[in-house]
Amino acid sequence: MEKKLLPVIEARELSLNYDDYMVMRGLNFRVNKGDIFIVMGGSGCGKSTILKALIGLKEPDAGTVLYDGKDFWADLVLQNQIMRGIGVLYQSGALWSSFTLGENVALPLQLYSELSSLQIREIVELKLALVGLAGYADFYPAEISGGMRKRAGLARAIALDPEIIFFDEPSAGLDPVSARLLDELILQIRDVLGATIVVVTHELPSIFVVGNNSIFLDAQAKTMIAEGNPRDLLAHSSDPRVVRFLTRGERQVAAK
Repeated sequence: MEKKLLPVIEARELSLNYDDYMVMRGLNFRVNKGDIFIVMGGSGCGKSTILKALIGLKEPDAGTVLYDGKDFWADLVLQNQIMRGIGVLYQSGALWSSFTLGENVALPLQLYSELSSLQIREIVELKLALVGLAGYADFYPAEISGGMRKRAGLARAIALDPEIIFFDEPSAGLDPVSARLLDELILQIRDVLGATIVVVTHELPSIFVVGNNSIFLDAQAKTMIAEGNPRDLLAHSSDPRVVRFLTRGERQVAAK
């Protein structure tokens, strides 16, 4: 009998609150190896809160997060080990403003590797080139555009060749051309590194370009109401909330 592969990430009955306010409840989903997994939904539905639970910034109020079948929140030592294999691109890029781009990308290598200064410099140049920023190592974040800061943040996120990369609203604040270039870069990074990618977003062009799996969160129901390939959901969903979101309200579902 063929052995069933474990998902890279699995949420089981995950619930998240802020004090007495319930954000989401009863979440069950799987992120498989090689997925570009989209966490989508309207503003205020809890997308970024789920991201925090997946990367160690907010402990769930109920349920479990598993990485390769291991309970992420059960053991701090295990959690730290798992985090070493994760890269995160935050919404703002989160670059250190007093560091050059090269110094920003070098930081995780200096902290978590035993590489020499020469080796680190070579890797920094490689990562910056991979995101289209060759020659920008000595620039400061304030000296480049918002789209370039996002790419520099991505270079830092992939400095340690993570197996999983998280993106928090990667297209936020970008013009359409820059957003499309970032989408293409996400696909390239997935293919080059063989990474699994989780993207929190409500941007429809990005969702359809990069996503092959997803969950849809509903703020009123306070849970996920759909899952699957976003293009399949667009073609086949009969839930008016999902259809309204994926068509920007341009298509209605006939009442049964």
